[in-house]
Amino acid sequence: MCCTGEDPEPVEAGDEASTDAAFSALLEDSAEELYESAPCGYLSSLMDGTIAKINATLLGWLGLERDAVVGRMRFADLLTVGGKLYHETHFAPLLQMKGEISGIALEIKTAGGGRLPVLVSSVVKYSSENEPLLIRTTVFDASDRRSYEQELLRRKQEAEEARRQAEEARKQAEADRARLQEALAVLQQSLLPASLPTVPGVETAVYYHTASPDQLGGDFYDLFPLDGERWAFFLGDVCGKGPQAAAVTSLTRYTLRTAALHDADPATALATLNTVLYERYSGGDPRYCTAIFGVLEPDPGRGQTRVRLASGGHPSALIARADGTADFLPTPGGFLVGALSHARFTSATTVLGRGDTLLLYTDGLTEARTGPDRTSLYGEEALRAFVAQHAGAPPKKMMEALTGLLDSMSEGVDDDTALLALGVPSHPSVLRPATNHLR
Repeated sequence: MCCTGEDPEPVEAGDEASTDAAFSALLEDSAEELYESAPCGYLSSLMDGTIAKINATLLGWLGLERDAVVGRMRFADLLTVGGKLYHETHFAPLLQMKGEISGIALEIKTAGGGRLPVLVSSVVKYSSENEPLLIRTTVFDASDRRSYEQELLRRKQEAEEARRQAEEARKQAEADRARLQEALAVLQQSLLPASLPTVPGVETAVYYHTASPDQLGGDFYDLFPLDGERWAFFLGDVCGKGPQAAAVTSLTRYTLRTAALHDADPATALATLNTVLYERYSGGDPRYCTAIFGVLEPDPGRGQTRVRLASGGHPSALIARADGTADFLPTPGGFLVGALSHARFTSATTVLGRGDTLLLYTDGLTEARTGPDRTSLYGEEALRAFVAQHAGAPPKKMMEALTGLLDSMSEGVDDDTALLALGVPSHPSVLRPATNHLR
């Protein structure tokens, strides 16, 4: 009964039967057309795998006629050799055990001898008595997925190759850097004396700190005899780094040694060096240095050593006395060596008694960056106070303390540092051999 309360018009029995038949026919045609032209492959096979029904889509992929497949081939016959082996050893047993299996990647053979990657899902249909009747299988074209996977694999292989090449390049760079550092270390050592000679009545110690193993430094020092009673020494710092600085260092050492043998006056030796450097480098690439040059006149019998020295723009030498004090030995007015054509240098004289030590240093130590944020310079006054704490100690002990100080500054020391200590032993019988360190 409808909502208006009126009786519906009667439907003749013949008309109703005709409508049901037409609707059934329409459904049947739609189902068959959908099955045949579906975007995926369909097939039905008997329990032994014999194909009983297959749609046009799958036949098109295979390139086969229906008569050549239905009743003549099993599903496994459509697969490649590897796929067939996998079907028999894994796919079919799992399907029999579970009744359905889905999303298995296989490859089917095409009539032209090609291979088509597919994803296969199968389900077993049972009778009302739970007896297996047939297997319905759906086949999806996985070409796009295979292409995507192959692209991913190619990209992965390219990435792995890039990583391998990068690792080889890194190892090669490390090996090249190690060889360079080794060569630079050998060259750096060649610019310094292999050892210091033994000076009667004087104990010596030296230390060289290399700030960077990848660069040649310009710091230098030396100690050598002038005659049977006098010894010359010098310490300095060439402007710049690298091969150019190394060339200036070599020239400086040679010039000072030669000048000292001709005239051992410290101011005269520095003046000679100034002339050589200015004439050689006064063009477009000026080169200069700071230096202290001195002469020792030991008197072992009296337990003292007379020292005359001159400075050319170099930090003042420190004297640590046996009484526990430490002070600078002023040499005012000294010009940078090689910067001016006629530079003037001043001399100073002192006497080292028993337990006294003369310390020469380059500014890599006093200009080391300290503090939590590495923004403060260590400074000459801090060095004087540190040396005063170790006053009275022999040069070797003094040098060990200074080495520890440099180590404690770690990365704050960003310039090479040369240290040379010359002292008179506290007791006449105590004379240690020279200590030479290069780091």
